[in-house]
Amino acid sequence: GDRQPVATRVAAEIGCEEAKGDCLPQNKVEFVRAVKAKGYKVAVIGDGVNDAPALAAGDIGIAMGAAGSEVAIHSATIALMNNDLRRLPFLVKLSQSTRAVINQNFLFGVFFIIAGLTATAMGYIGPIVAALLHNVGSLIVIFNSARLVRKGEELEHYHPEPAAPKSDSGAQPGKLVPEMA
Repeated sequence: GDRQPVATRVAAEIGCEEAKGDCLPQNKVEFVRAVKAKGYKVAVIGDGVNDAPALAAGDIGIAMGAAGSEVAIHSATIALMNNDLRRLPFLVKLSQSTRAVINQNFLFGVFFIIAGLTATAMGYIGPIVAALLHNVGSLIVIFNSARLVRKGEELEHYHPEPAAPKSDSGAQPGKLVPEMA
């Protein structure tokens, strides 16, 4: 909800120092831009049409998929399929794994193609063998990517470590800081 008592309660539950409720869509966008201007990365979570501009203005917009409006879902970077915010650590870990697999596949693909082209150009292998090796390389990339399915199943029960006590120095610029818009 956008009401101040709800915003205050949610902020207390997640350890957020500041929460604003009863905001119009433009107020939310202004708040997001003000926090970004201070050098912070801003994640905005919302589910309604009135959240769409703020979702688009944040560095990361997270739409609550099950109850979210179409406009909010299309304005967000990420659309959750349920309303369970406890799944966000799972999402972060899975995205880190996905990025690692993409990098592995890219590096493997470049190396494999260069090696295959070099071997073919030097006459060590013929064109038919090169074509077969190209398909083998594609299968290796596919199977490497398929590991993400198993990784997702492993992360289903992932529970992050409890947060360390906050220091008085505040958050560092560039870090994700929970802010309610």
